[in-house]
Amino acid sequence: MKRIQEWQCGRFRFDTSQPIVMGILNQTPDSFSDGGCYNALDIGLEHAQRRLDEGAVIIDVGGESTRPGSDEVSIEEESARVLPIVRALADKGVAVSIDTRHAAVARACVEVGAVIINDVSGFRDEDMRAVAASCDAGLVVMHMAGEPKTMQDDPTYENVVLEVRDYLLAQAAKLEALGVAPERICLDPGFGFGKNAEHNWEMLAGYNAFAEDGYPYMVAASRKNFIGVLYGGEKPRDRVWASVAVSVRAVEQGAFITRVHDVAQTIEAFSYLKRPLSRAYIAMGSNTGDRLAELQKAADGIAALPATRLIAASTVYESEPAYFDDQATFANAVLEIETRLHPQVLLVELQRLERAAGRIRTFKNAPRTLDLDILDYTDTVWNDDLLVLPHPLALERDFVVTPLLELDPVCELADGTAVTRDGIRYGAIIGTLDMLDLQES
Repeated sequence: MKRIQEWQCGRFRFDTSQPIVMGILNQTPDSFSDGGCYNALDIGLEHAQRRLDEGAVIIDVGGESTRPGSDEVSIEEESARVLPIVRALADKGVAVSIDTRHAAVARACVEVGAVIINDVSGFRDEDMRAVAASCDAGLVVMHMAGEPKTMQDDPTYENVVLEVRDYLLAQAAKLEALGVAPERICLDPGFGFGKNAEHNWEMLAGYNAFAEDGYPYMVAASRKNFIGVLYGGEKPRDRVWASVAVSVRAVEQGAFITRVHDVAQTIEAFSYLKRPLSRAYIAMGSNTGDRLAELQKAADGIAALPATRLIAASTVYESEPAYFDDQATFANAVLEIETRLHPQVLLVELQRLERAAGRIRTFKNAPRTLDLDILDYTDTVWNDDLLVLPHPLALERDFVVTPLLELDPVCELADGTAVTRDGIRYGAIIGTLDMLDLQES
Protein backbone atom coordinates (compact mmCIF):
# COMPACT_ATOMS: atom_id res chain seq x y z
CA MET A 1 0.00 0.00 0.00
CA LYS A 2 1.20 3.50 -0.79
CA ARG A 3 2.22 5.45 2.31
CA ILE A 4 -0.68 7.40 3.82
CA GLN A 5 0.29 11.08 3.71
CA GLU A 6 -2.30 12.44 6.14
CA TRP A 7 -3.89 10.88 9.21
CA GLN A 8 -7.54 11.93 9.32
CA CYS A 9 -9.02 12.35 12.79
CA GLY A 10 -12.38 14.08 12.66
CA ARG A 11 -11.77 17.74 11.88
CA PHE A 12 -8.02 17.32 12.41
CA ARG A 13 -5.47 16.32 9.76
CA PHE A 14 -1.93 15.29 10.68
CA ASP A 15 0.93 15.25 8.18
CA THR A 16 2.55 11.81 8.55
CA SER A 17 5.90 12.94 7.10
CA GLN A 18 6.88 14.56 10.41
CA PRO A 19 6.77 12.91 13.85
CA ILE A 20 4.23 14.25 16.31
CA VAL A 21 3.87 13.79 20.05
CA MET A 22 0.82 12.55 21.91
CA GLY A 23 0.83 13.49 25.59
CA ILE A 24 -0.48 10.97 28.12
CA LEU A 25 -3.16 12.02 30.60
CA ASN A 26 -4.13 9.18 32.93
CA GLN A 27 -7.41 9.65 34.80
CA THR A 28 -6.74 6.59 36.93
CA PRO A 29 -5.69 5.88 40.51
CA ASP A 30 -3.46 2.93 39.54
CA SER A 31 -1.57 3.54 36.28
CA PHE A 32 1.97 2.18 36.52
CA SER A 33 3.79 5.52 36.21
CA ASP A 34 1.53 8.36 37.38
CA GLY A 35 -1.64 6.80 38.72
CA GLY A 36 -3.58 9.20 40.91
CA CYS A 37 -1.51 12.24 39.97
CA TYR A 38 -3.89 14.00 37.57
CA ASN A 39 -7.34 12.49 38.03
CA ALA A 40 -9.03 15.60 39.43
CA LEU A 41 -10.55 17.68 36.63
CA ASP A 42 -8.71 20.95 37.35
CA ILE A 43 -5.35 19.23 37.89
CA GLY A 44 -5.85 17.12 34.78
CA LEU A 45 -6.62 20.19 32.67
CA GLU A 46 -3.53 21.97 33.98
CA HIS A 47 -1.40 18.92 33.19
CA ALA A 48 -2.85 18.67 29.69
CA GLN A 49 -2.15 22.35 29.04
CA ARG A 50 1.47 21.91 30.15
CA ARG A 51 1.86 19.05 27.69
CA LEU A 52 0.35 21.17 24.92
CA ASP A 53 2.62 24.10 25.78
CA GLU A 54 5.60 21.73 25.58
CA GLY A 55 4.66 20.68 22.07
CA ALA A 56 2.17 17.82 22.25
CA VAL A 57 -0.46 18.04 19.50
CA ILE A 58 -2.77 15.32 20.90
CA ILE A 59 -3.81 14.54 24.48
CA ASP A 60 -4.54 10.86 25.10
CA VAL A 61 -7.00 10.44 27.98
CA GLY A 62 -7.27 7.08 29.71
CA GLY A 63 -9.59 5.95 32.48
CA GLU A 64 -8.55 2.31 32.89
CA SER A 65 -5.06 1.09 33.74
CA THR A 66 -3.99 -1.71 31.39
CA ARG A 67 -0.67 -2.36 33.10
CA PRO A 68 0.25 -6.07 33.40
CA GLY A 69 -1.95 -7.78 35.98
CA SER A 70 -4.55 -5.02 36.13
CA ASP A 71 -8.25 -5.70 36.64
CA GLU A 72 -10.92 -4.48 34.25
CA VAL A 73 -12.82 -1.34 35.23
CA SER A 74 -16.58 -1.08 34.80
CA ILE A 75 -17.87 1.01 31.94
CA GLU A 76 -19.68 3.27 34.42
CA GLU A 77 -16.51 3.95 36.40
CA GLU A 78 -14.35 4.48 33.33
CA SER A 79 -16.90 6.85 31.81
CA ALA A 80 -17.13 8.87 35.00
CA ARG A 81 -13.35 9.27 34.99
CA VAL A 82 -12.86 10.34 31.39
CA LEU A 83 -15.99 12.08 30.06
CA PRO A 84 -15.63 15.38 32.00
CA ILE A 85 -12.05 15.99 30.91
CA VAL A 86 -12.58 14.79 27.33
CA ARG A 87 -15.49 17.24 27.03
CA ALA A 88 -13.53 20.09 28.63
CA LEU A 89 -10.47 19.60 26.43
CA ALA A 90 -12.53 19.20 23.26
CA ASP A 91 -14.40 22.40 24.07
CA LYS A 92 -11.01 24.15 24.15
CA GLY A 93 -10.26 22.91 20.64
CA VAL A 94 -7.77 20.22 21.69
CA ALA A 95 -7.30 17.09 19.61
CA VAL A 96 -8.37 14.50 22.19
CA SER A 97 -7.73 10.77 21.99
CA ILE A 98 -9.66 8.37 24.20
CA ASP A 99 -7.63 5.37 25.35
CA THR A 100 -10.23 2.66 25.90
CA ARG A 101 -11.11 -0.91 24.95
CA HIS A 102 -14.83 -0.45 25.64
CA ALA A 103 -17.20 0.49 22.83
CA ALA A 104 -19.64 2.35 25.08
CA VAL A 105 -16.86 4.56 26.47
CA ALA A 106 -15.46 5.23 23.01
CA ARG A 107 -18.90 6.18 21.65
CA ALA A 108 -19.66 8.52 24.54
CA CYS A 109 -16.28 10.24 24.25
CA VAL A 110 -16.62 10.75 20.50
CA GLU A 111 -20.03 12.28 21.12
CA VAL A 112 -18.51 14.88 23.44
CA GLY A 113 -15.62 15.72 21.10
CA ALA A 114 -12.88 13.07 21.11
CA VAL A 115 -11.36 12.76 17.62
CA ILE A 116 -9.28 9.59 18.12
CA ILE A 117 -10.11 6.17 19.55
CA ASN A 118 -6.98 4.45 20.89
CA ASP A 119 -7.94 0.81 21.48
CA VAL A 120 -5.27 -1.32 23.22
CA SER A 121 -7.24 -4.45 22.31
CA GLY A 122 -6.91 -3.65 18.61
CA PHE A 123 -10.61 -3.36 17.73
CA ARG A 124 -11.17 -7.07 18.40
CA ASP A 125 -14.61 -6.33 19.71
CA GLU A 126 -17.34 -6.19 17.07
CA ASP A 127 -19.12 -3.39 18.93
CA MET A 128 -15.92 -1.32 18.95
CA ARG A 129 -15.54 -1.80 15.20
CA ALA A 130 -19.15 -0.66 14.80
CA VAL A 131 -18.35 2.52 16.74
CA ALA A 132 -15.33 3.10 14.49
CA ALA A 133 -17.46 2.68 11.37
CA SER A 134 -20.16 5.02 12.66
CA CYS A 135 -17.90 8.06 13.21
CA ASP A 136 -15.02 9.89 11.55
CA ALA A 137 -12.51 9.62 14.42
CA GLY A 138 -8.94 8.54 13.83
CA LEU A 139 -8.26 5.00 15.06
CA VAL A 140 -5.19 3.57 16.79
CA VAL A 141 -5.16 -0.21 16.39
CA MET A 142 -2.81 -1.83 18.90
CA HIS A 143 -1.50 -5.38 19.24
CA MET A 144 -1.96 -7.02 22.64
CA ALA A 145 -1.45 -10.73 23.23
CA GLY A 146 -4.25 -11.84 25.57
CA GLU A 147 -5.65 -9.52 28.22
CA PRO A 148 -3.90 -7.12 30.64
CA LYS A 149 -4.52 -9.48 33.58
CA THR A 150 -2.52 -12.34 32.03
CA MET A 151 -0.65 -10.95 29.01
CA GLN A 152 2.80 -11.17 30.61
CA ASP A 153 2.44 -14.72 31.97
CA ASP A 154 4.36 -16.45 29.15
CA PRO A 155 4.40 -14.49 25.87
CA THR A 156 5.70 -16.63 22.99
CA TYR A 157 6.39 -15.83 19.34
CA GLU A 158 8.29 -17.47 16.51
CA ASN A 159 8.86 -14.09 14.84
CA VAL A 160 7.41 -11.27 16.87
CA VAL A 161 7.78 -8.59 14.17
CA LEU A 162 6.01 -10.58 11.46
CA GLU A 163 3.30 -11.93 13.77
CA VAL A 164 2.49 -8.51 15.21
CA ARG A 165 2.52 -6.87 11.78
CA ASP A 166 0.26 -9.53 10.27
CA TYR A 167 -2.21 -9.18 13.15
CA LEU A 168 -2.35 -5.39 12.80
CA LEU A 169 -2.87 -5.58 9.06
CA ALA A 170 -5.67 -8.10 9.54
CA GLN A 171 -7.41 -5.82 12.05
CA ALA A 172 -7.03 -2.86 9.72
CA ALA A 173 -8.61 -4.93 6.95
CA LYS A 174 -11.61 -5.71 9.16
CA LEU A 175 -12.15 -2.00 9.75
CA GLU A 176 -11.79 -1.14 6.09
CA ALA A 177 -14.31 -3.86 5.19
CA LEU A 178 -16.84 -1.88 7.28
CA GLY A 179 -16.15 1.26 5.28
CA VAL A 180 -13.44 2.84 7.43
CA ALA A 181 -11.07 4.87 5.24
CA PRO A 182 -7.43 3.70 5.46
CA GLU A 183 -6.45 7.33 6.09
CA ARG A 184 -8.15 7.12 9.50
CA ILE A 185 -6.08 4.14 10.68
CA CYS A 186 -2.86 4.25 12.71
CA LEU A 187 -1.18 1.04 13.92
CA ASP A 188 0.67 0.39 17.19
CA PRO A 189 2.82 -2.74 17.78
CA GLY A 190 2.00 -2.62 21.48
CA PHE A 191 5.31 -2.47 23.31
CA GLY A 192 4.99 -4.21 26.66
CA PHE A 193 1.60 -5.74 25.92
CA GLY A 194 2.17 -9.48 25.88
CA LYS A 195 5.89 -9.21 25.05
CA ASN A 196 8.99 -9.76 27.13
CA ALA A 197 12.05 -7.48 26.98
CA GLU A 198 13.63 -9.48 24.16
CA HIS A 199 10.44 -9.32 22.09
CA ASN A 200 10.25 -5.57 22.60
CA TRP A 201 13.89 -5.11 21.56
CA GLU A 202 13.32 -7.22 18.44
CA MET A 203 10.31 -5.06 17.53
CA LEU A 204 12.31 -1.90 18.09
CA ALA A 205 15.22 -3.18 16.01
CA GLY A 206 12.85 -4.16 13.20
CA TYR A 207 10.51 -1.17 13.38
CA ASN A 208 11.10 -0.26 9.74
CA ALA A 209 9.27 -3.47 8.79
CA PHE A 210 6.14 -1.98 10.35
CA ALA A 211 6.49 1.43 8.76
CA GLU A 212 6.83 -0.12 5.29
CA ASP A 213 3.13 -1.11 5.40
CA GLY A 214 2.03 2.38 4.40
CA TYR A 215 -0.06 3.03 7.50
CA PRO A 216 1.16 5.59 10.04
CA TYR A 217 2.57 3.88 13.13
CA MET A 218 2.64 4.87 16.76
CA VAL A 219 5.32 4.00 19.31
CA ALA A 220 3.97 3.86 22.86
CA ALA A 221 6.79 2.67 25.07
CA SER A 222 7.12 5.52 27.55
CA ARG A 223 8.59 4.48 30.93
CA LYS A 224 7.59 0.83 30.49
CA ASN A 225 9.24 -2.02 32.35
CA PHE A 226 11.19 -3.39 29.40
CA ILE A 227 13.01 -0.05 29.14
CA GLY A 228 14.21 -0.56 32.70
CA VAL A 229 15.43 -4.05 31.77
CA LEU A 230 17.34 -2.86 28.69
CA TYR A 231 18.49 0.60 29.76
CA GLY A 232 18.26 0.56 33.54
CA GLY A 233 15.96 2.56 35.78
CA GLU A 234 14.26 0.75 38.63
CA LYS A 235 11.31 3.14 38.83
CA PRO A 236 9.25 4.45 35.89
CA ARG A 237 10.32 8.03 36.61
CA ASP A 238 13.97 6.96 36.27
CA ARG A 239 13.36 5.98 32.62
CA VAL A 240 12.71 9.40 31.09
CA TRP A 241 15.68 9.72 28.73
CA ALA A 242 15.74 6.00 27.99
CA SER A 243 12.09 6.33 26.93
CA VAL A 244 13.07 9.24 24.70
CA ALA A 245 15.85 7.08 23.21
CA VAL A 246 13.30 4.39 22.31
CA SER A 247 11.08 7.01 20.65
CA VAL A 248 14.06 8.32 18.69
CA ARG A 249 14.95 4.81 17.51
CA ALA A 250 11.39 4.23 16.29
CA VAL A 251 11.04 7.64 14.63
CA GLU A 252 14.34 7.12 12.80
CA GLN A 253 12.77 3.98 11.33
CA GLY A 254 9.55 5.64 10.26
CA ALA A 255 7.28 5.88 13.31
CA PHE A 256 4.83 8.77 13.09
CA ILE A 257 3.41 9.32 16.59
CA THR A 258 5.10 8.93 19.94
CA ARG A 259 2.82 8.55 22.94
CA VAL A 260 4.80 9.80 25.95
CA HIS A 261 4.73 11.03 29.51
CA ASP A 262 7.73 13.35 28.96
CA VAL A 263 6.77 15.68 26.14
CA ALA A 264 9.40 18.41 26.53
CA GLN A 265 12.33 15.98 26.50
CA THR A 266 10.93 14.12 23.49
CA ILE A 267 10.38 17.31 21.51
CA GLU A 268 13.91 18.48 22.39
CA ALA A 269 15.42 15.19 21.23
CA PHE A 270 13.47 15.33 17.97
CA SER A 271 14.83 18.82 17.33
CA TYR A 272 18.36 17.39 17.39
CA LEU A 273 17.42 14.97 14.61
CA LYS A 274 16.89 17.99 12.33
CA ARG A 275 20.28 19.54 13.12
CA PRO A 276 23.55 19.10 11.24
CA LEU A 277 25.70 16.27 12.55
CA SER A 278 27.62 17.12 15.73
CA ARG A 279 31.06 15.76 16.55
CA ALA A 280 31.48 13.94 19.82
CA TYR A 281 34.29 12.02 21.50
CA ILE A 282 33.58 8.83 23.43
CA ALA A 283 36.06 7.36 25.93
CA MET A 284 36.13 3.56 26.20
CA GLY A 285 37.70 1.42 28.90
CA SER A 286 37.72 -2.18 30.11
CA ASN A 287 39.76 -4.10 32.68
CA THR A 288 37.88 -7.38 33.17
CA GLY A 289 37.27 -10.27 30.79
CA ASP A 290 38.47 -10.03 27.20
CA ARG A 291 39.21 -6.31 27.21
CA LEU A 292 39.85 -5.86 23.50
CA ALA A 293 36.74 -7.86 22.58
CA GLU A 294 34.62 -5.69 24.88
CA LEU A 295 35.93 -2.48 23.30
CA GLN A 296 35.35 -3.87 19.82
CA LYS A 297 31.75 -4.85 20.66
CA ALA A 298 31.18 -1.39 22.11
CA ALA A 299 32.58 0.30 18.99
CA ASP A 300 30.32 -1.85 16.82
CA GLY A 301 27.35 -0.96 19.04
CA ILE A 302 28.10 2.76 18.80
CA ALA A 303 28.44 2.50 15.02
CA ALA A 304 24.95 0.95 14.95
CA LEU A 305 23.28 3.74 16.92
CA PRO A 306 20.59 5.69 15.06
CA ALA A 307 21.56 9.03 13.49
CA THR A 308 25.24 8.32 14.24
CA ARG A 309 28.42 7.74 12.24
CA LEU A 310 31.70 6.36 13.55
CA ILE A 311 34.49 8.55 12.14
CA ALA A 312 37.74 7.40 13.76
CA ALA A 313 39.22 5.42 16.63
CA SER A 314 42.45 5.94 18.49
CA THR A 315 44.98 3.26 19.24
CA VAL A 316 43.94 0.99 22.11
CA TYR A 317 46.25 1.86 24.99
CA GLU A 318 47.18 -0.04 28.14
CA SER A 319 46.90 2.23 31.16
CA GLU A 320 47.23 2.19 34.90
CA PRO A 321 43.94 2.37 36.85
CA ALA A 322 42.85 5.80 38.00
CA TYR A 323 41.64 6.74 41.48
CA PHE A 324 41.28 3.15 42.75
CA ASP A 325 44.67 1.50 42.35
CA ASP A 326 43.99 -2.05 43.57
CA GLN A 327 42.74 -3.42 40.25
CA ALA A 328 44.00 -4.64 36.89
CA THR A 329 45.29 -2.34 34.15
CA PHE A 330 42.85 -1.03 31.58
CA ALA A 331 42.49 -1.16 27.83
CA ASN A 332 41.44 2.34 26.73
CA ALA A 333 40.58 4.10 23.49
CA VAL A 334 38.68 7.15 22.27
CA LEU A 335 36.17 7.17 19.41
CA GLU A 336 35.29 10.16 17.27
CA ILE A 337 31.69 10.11 16.07
CA GLU A 338 29.21 12.34 14.30
CA THR A 339 25.69 12.22 15.61
CA ARG A 340 22.28 13.85 15.71
CA LEU A 341 21.38 12.18 18.99
CA HIS A 342 20.59 14.50 21.87
CA PRO A 343 23.47 14.26 24.40
CA GLN A 344 21.18 12.68 27.02
CA VAL A 345 19.95 10.13 24.47
CA LEU A 346 23.55 9.36 23.51
CA LEU A 347 24.37 8.91 27.21
CA VAL A 348 21.59 6.40 27.89
CA GLU A 349 22.50 4.47 24.73
CA LEU A 350 26.08 4.20 25.99
CA GLN A 351 24.79 3.05 29.38
CA ARG A 352 22.68 0.42 27.59
CA LEU A 353 25.84 -0.92 25.93
CA GLU A 354 27.58 -1.01 29.32
CA ARG A 355 24.64 -2.89 30.77
CA ALA A 356 24.64 -5.37 27.87
CA ALA A 357 28.35 -5.97 28.52
CA GLY A 358 27.54 -6.97 32.09
CA ARG A 359 28.79 -3.89 33.90
CA ILE A 360 27.71 -3.87 37.53
CA ARG A 361 28.20 -0.64 39.47
CA THR A 362 29.44 -1.75 42.89
CA PHE A 363 31.47 1.26 44.01
CA LYS A 364 33.01 4.32 42.38
CA ASN A 365 35.91 3.53 40.03
CA ALA A 366 35.51 -0.21 40.57
CA PRO A 367 36.75 -2.77 38.00
CA ARG A 368 34.41 -2.90 35.02
CA THR A 369 33.74 -4.90 31.90
CA LEU A 370 33.01 -1.73 29.97
CA ASP A 371 33.10 1.98 30.71
CA LEU A 372 31.82 4.51 28.18
CA ASP A 373 31.89 8.28 28.73
CA ILE A 374 31.00 11.24 26.54
CA LEU A 375 34.06 13.48 26.68
CA ASP A 376 32.90 16.32 24.47
CA TYR A 377 29.99 17.25 22.18
CA THR A 378 30.18 20.02 19.59
CA ASP A 379 29.11 23.46 20.86
CA THR A 380 27.51 21.88 23.93
CA VAL A 381 28.21 22.82 27.52
CA TRP A 382 25.91 20.82 29.78
CA ASN A 383 25.61 20.51 33.53
CA ASP A 384 22.86 18.60 35.32
CA ASP A 385 22.54 15.65 37.68
CA LEU A 386 22.85 13.14 34.82
CA LEU A 387 25.47 14.63 32.52
CA VAL A 388 28.28 17.20 32.56
CA LEU A 389 29.91 18.29 29.29
CA PRO A 390 32.74 18.61 28.56
CA HIS A 391 33.65 15.75 30.89
CA PRO A 392 35.01 17.48 34.01
CA LEU A 393 37.83 14.96 34.63
CA ALA A 394 38.87 14.34 31.04
CA LEU A 395 42.06 16.40 31.01
CA GLU A 396 43.54 14.91 34.19
CA ARG A 397 43.54 11.40 32.67
CA ASP A 398 46.42 10.28 30.46
CA PHE A 399 44.26 7.52 28.93
CA VAL A 400 41.92 10.26 27.66
CA VAL A 401 44.34 13.04 26.70
CA THR A 402 46.77 10.87 24.72
CA PRO A 403 44.15 9.29 22.43
CA LEU A 404 42.33 12.63 22.03
CA LEU A 405 45.55 14.27 20.83
CA GLU A 406 46.19 11.30 18.55
CA LEU A 407 42.83 11.93 16.86
CA ASP A 408 43.23 15.72 16.82
CA PRO A 409 46.61 17.25 17.75
CA VAL A 410 44.98 20.68 18.21
CA CYS A 411 41.80 19.42 19.94
CA GLU A 412 39.71 22.04 21.70
CA LEU A 413 36.69 21.20 23.86
CA ALA A 414 33.26 22.79 23.50
CA ASP A 415 33.92 25.22 26.36
CA GLY A 416 37.04 26.53 24.60
CA THR A 417 39.57 24.58 26.69
CA ALA A 418 42.58 23.36 24.70
CA VAL A 419 43.48 19.71 25.22
CA THR A 420 47.03 19.57 26.55
CA ARG A 421 49.09 17.24 28.68
CA ASP A 422 49.64 19.90 31.36
CA GLY A 423 46.97 18.68 33.77
CA ILE A 424 47.52 14.90 33.58
CA ARG A 425 47.61 13.28 37.02
CA TYR A 426 45.97 9.86 36.70
CA GLY A 427 45.75 6.77 34.48
CA ALA A 428 49.25 6.78 33.02
CA ILE A 429 49.59 4.98 29.70
CA ILE A 430 52.10 2.12 29.89
CA GLY A 431 51.87 0.69 26.39
CA THR A 432 49.82 0.10 23.25
CA LEU A 433 47.63 -2.93 22.53
CA ASP A 434 45.92 -2.88 19.14
CA MET A 435 43.67 -0.99 16.76
CA LEU A 436 39.88 -1.33 16.62
CA ASP A 437 38.18 -2.51 13.43
CA LEU A 438 35.85 0.29 12.39
CA GLN A 439 32.52 -0.97 11.05
CA GLU A 440 30.56 1.12 8.59
CA SER A 441 27.89 3.18 10.34
